Amino acid sequence: MHSNRRSFLKRAGAIGAVATLGGLNTASAETKPAKPAGQEKKGLARGLTLLTMRRNGEYRLGAKTSKGILDVKEAAGFLKLYSPATLDDMLQREEGASVQAVVGAAMQANAAQKLFLKEENIEYGPLVIRPEKIVCVGLNYRKHAQEIKMPIPKQPVLFNKYNNSLLQHGGTLKLPSAVATKFDYEIELVIVMGKEARDVSEKDALSCVAGYATGNDFSARDLQFETGGQWMQGKSSDGFAPLGPYFVTAEQVDPDNLNLECRVNGETRQSSNTNDLIYNCSQIIRYTSARISLRPGDIIFTGTPGGVIFGGVVGGLAVPKEKYVWLKAGDKIACSLEKLGELKFDLA
Repeated sequence: MHSNRRSFLKRAGAIGAVATLGGLNTASAETKPAKPAGQEKKGLARGLTLLTMRRNGEYRLGAKTSKGILDVKEAAGFLKLYSPATLDDMLQREEGASVQAVVGAAMQANAAQKLFLKEENIEYGPLVIRPEKIVCVGLNYRKHAQEIKMPIPKQPVLFNKYNNSLLQHGGTLKLPSAVATKFDYEIELVIVMGKEARDVSEKDALSCVAGYATGNDFSARDLQFETGGQWMQGKSSDGFAPLGPYFVTAEQVDPDNLNLECRVNGETRQSSNTNDLIYNCSQIIRYTSARISLRPGDIIFTGTPGGVIFGGVVGGLAVPKEKYVWLKAGDKIACSLEKLGELKFDLA
């Protein structure tokens, strides 16, 4: 009996230590919630706009609806249905249909109306936290290539970011000013993968997409170009991949015809449409999947349009490099992408 008690206390102590050190519970794939028998539903979600919020000391999956923001975890418990805890879990386990079932049931149940929150009262978390891969495409808009006087690439230019660079909507990006000074914005359409894509055809590529989001491929141009062309170094500092506020399921979006705009302190700097992409989303997925397997939950930044500071064109006039006005602490960035919402973040 005493042995059992010591074993229990030892386990409890370990759990307490994890709770103390871990901070927020991100409901990792290693701690899967129990699935009520017969209630797990596989497949891509449809007709949903999702987000991540910080609530009750953990990151939770939320659904934006006509009634407000639904706390999916709370709704699943109330309705005695199964749902993955986070957007990462939903994507990586391919359980979008489970989330769709919970949201649909909550919208119909009168007793569930208390579960909907006002969006202005929620605290956003990072849209995704642990994708296996963050793939990025460089130099992928015709007008952007023209403004920086680079030839149109003969194939997509791929590079990467890491999970440390993910930043939530409404977050603050602390500039690494000790090592860089030439900070630049890059609004981008972000693809969110929902199925494994390995050497997939261009025709089938979009069937592997779960949804889309607004992103910013934030960059330190001096680290990118003045250290021997190290794109990873110039693109992967903490917070250099703001993403959100929403994940919008794929069937609601035509990724090849979306308006996008970036503003700095209220001034429009970038304004374009994804129809100016050199390689569209289908072509990006085909090309990438022939070289790197794409898995559910992976995200792809598809490139930025013209108008970046590094392009040196302001109001249609060329500006000498020595007169570029780089981003600085205190600047406020807003990125709007048609149907996907407005991503905002501050610099410090």
